[in-house]
Amino acid sequence: MRLLVTGGAGFIGSHYVRTMLAGRYPGYADARITVVDNLTYAGDRDNLPVDPRLDFVEGDVCDRPLMLDLLPGHDAVVHFAAESHVDRSLRSADAFIRTNVEGTQRLLSACVQVGVERIVHVSTDEVYGAVDRGTWTEDHPLLPNSPYAASKAASDLIARSYWHTHGLDLSVTRCSNNYGPHQYPEKLMPLFITNLLEGEPVPLYGDGRQVREWLHVDDHCQAVHLVLTGGGAGEVYNIGGGTELTNLAVTERLLELCGADWSRVHHVADRKGHDRRYALDTTKIREQLGYAPRVSFDHGIAETVEWYRANPHWWKAAKARSSAPGEDDGR
Repeated sequence: MRLLVTGGAGFIGSHYVRTMLAGRYPGYADARITVVDNLTYAGDRDNLPVDPRLDFVEGDVCDRPLMLDLLPGHDAVVHFAAESHVDRSLRSADAFIRTNVEGTQRLLSACVQVGVERIVHVSTDEVYGAVDRGTWTEDHPLLPNSPYAASKAASDLIARSYWHTHGLDLSVTRCSNNYGPHQYPEKLMPLFITNLLEGEPVPLYGDGRQVREWLHVDDHCQAVHLVLTGGGAGEVYNIGGGTELTNLAVTERLLELCGADWSRVHHVADRKGHDRRYALDTTKIREQLGYAPRVSFDHGIAETVEWYRANPHWWKAAKARSSAPGEDDGR
């Protein structure tokens, strides 16, 4: 088995690659992996191990000739590559349209030409928009409210069209807020953790009562792999962690774990168009593919704080690569 993983030097993609190389996915212990990553500010080659089964290519999914050169010989593609920070999309959506929309189209076009057997397109719950009560099923209309979410919704529809028109064996996943080690420190958890460890304040948007469902990156990657190996062509699968909390509640947990108090929290003006609540119905992936999250939120958040505490060299270097980190939900 040979896989091509786009965006594999980022937070979620690199976790997927490390887990596979560690032999934790049955039947894939001998798989070879090609990672393609453009190494923008959030990508880091050091997120990946040195392993004889791993080939790393610095490149752009928008580069169709590169995709046509790399894809032959690969049995499947797991497409993580994306611009994902909502705040950045509010300042300028250009990179989001280019990478998320054009990049997906060019990758899938190359897959059609080469004849790749299997594709998983990784997306987000934000494509559904906000929900006041209840949960979204996979059949819910796409009503994105930020340029980031709109670019991912567009990429989902492009993926669907390539399944329907060209017959690609392609599935889409939509996850809730991810957290865990190696997450670039612009999203809520890593930004707050690293600021608190440095003795800096943390910026909490508005009243902090926005509600998100939290998913440990290891559970997300487990689910993506279940979809890769058992998901249906043209199907969408919601992936949630089952823990629904306000940003206030998450902030309180982080303050406790970092030994800080509420004096370190600065309420800042709310983000434009900030969705109030996201929540996923995960019945489909649980019943059809046997998915169940394994990492409890209490254990996962404590372990995440300890990872950042033990790896200041990683996150200090990551922060230095960015000129404009800001509070955001985890992806």
